[in-house]
Amino acid sequence: MSYYDEIEIEDMTFDSVLQLYHFPCPCGDRFEISIEDLKDGEDVAICPSCSLMIKVIFEVSDLPTTKATTCSIERVDVSL
Repeated sequence: MSYYDEIEIEDMTFDSVLQLYHFPCPCGDRFEISIEDLKDGEDVAICPSCSLMIKVIFEVSDLPTTKATTCSIERVDVSL
């Protein structure tokens, strides 16, 4: 596989809301990879606007913990 570059994860920006790392792409967009993909062993960030890919250099143990999302369901009686 051919990579545009190899980038240390420390040089990428982490979006805590979207739970992904991104890095500027020469095309003007940005390479993106989710924290879940990284934890699953994926190390290739892809630019959604062009064909370029970068290899992300990282240690799984250094990744931030993901946000746990909880959902509460309230029952509503709709009988007449």
